[in-house]
Amino acid sequence: MTELEQQIVTIISAAGASKAKAFEALRKVKESDYDGARALLAESRQADLEAHKVQTALITAEMSGAERPEIGLLMVHAQDHYMTSQLARDLVEEFIDIFEAKEKGGE
Repeated sequence: MTELEQQIVTIISAAGASKAKAFEALRKVKESDYDGARALLAESRQADLEAHKVQTALITAEMSGAERPEIGLLMVHAQDHYMTSQLARDLVEEFIDIFEAKEKGGE
């Protein structure tokens, strides 16, 4: 496996972990465990940061002009995973706020 492939797999793995934690947080919402859900979202955010660091390094390398990374299906797949993990986390965060407010009688 090349260094680029290792970086791409890191993005996929971290994004997958992030999305899994976000959906685990959503299950906590079903139990009205909002603190537990927020703790899982914090773990999700940490996993996303790992993916973001690798992505940023790849973007920086591309912008430097030194060596342009090859854009293949694996890279596109990694970006798709990363994007959906962020979307899942953002949506679950909103669900937590909405359901907690409804449960407490707020809006």
